[in-house]
Amino acid sequence: MQKKNLWIVLVLLLTSSLQVNAQHAQKDSTYRRWFVGSSLLMLGNFDKTNNPEYIQINAGYRITPKDVVQFRFKRSTYAWPIGIPFGPSFDAPGLNYPGSARILAPQIGYQRFWWKGVYTSVYALNAFEKYMDKNNKKIGNGYTLYLDFYLGYQFKFFKDRFFFEPAIGCSYWPVRTNVPESFKAVEQKWPNYFIQPGLDFGFNL
Repeated sequence: MQKKNLWIVLVLLLTSSLQVNAQHAQKDSTYRRWFVGSSLLMLGNFDKTNNPEYIQINAGYRITPKDVVQFRFKRSTYAWPIGIPFGPSFDAPGLNYPGSARILAPQIGYQRFWWKGVYTSVYALNAFEKYMDKNNKKIGNGYTLYLDFYLGYQFKFFKDRFFFEPAIGCSYWPVRTNVPESFKAVEQKWPNYFIQPGLDFGFNL
C-alpha cells in the first residue's frame, strides 16, 4: 500500500513538473520574442504645412527578457538643418535649407531593460540622402551615420500583446558626407546632435 501511494506521489510530481516546464517553454518560446511596430511620430504627417512624409517600421527579437535587438526602416523628407532644436528657431523663416533632403534609412539597435519597464537603447542609422533644390530638382546624393541613444519606459497593454515606449533621446552624427555647399552654409550654425522624443509602439507576435 505504501509503494502504491509512493507511485501516486511520484506521478503527481512528474505531472506537475511537466506542466511547469511546458508553461516555461511557452513563455520562453519565439511566440512572444518577436514583435513589430512603428512610431507615433508619423502623426506629424498630418501637418499640411511641413509634412515630413515620415514612415517608420520596426521589427525586433528578444534574445532574453532584458536584451532586445531591433531593426528599423525610416523614410522622411526634411527642409531644416538637422541640428536645429525644437523651439522658436525650428522651421523659422530664413533658417531652412534652400530646398529639401529625402532619406532612406535602415537602422539596427540594441535595447536593454534594467528595472521593470525602464530601458536604454542605442541605434546605428544609415541615412542615404537625396538633396533637392527649391525647384525639386536633384542636386546630389549624400550619406549620414546617426547614433541614437534613448532612455525610456515600456508600458504593456492587453496581456502584454501591445506596448508603448515613450522616451527621451539624443541623436548624434559623427559621419556626414557629400552635403551640398548651400546646405552646409545653413547647417554650420547648429551642432551635430539633436534632442528628440521617442514614441514607439508595438505588437508582440
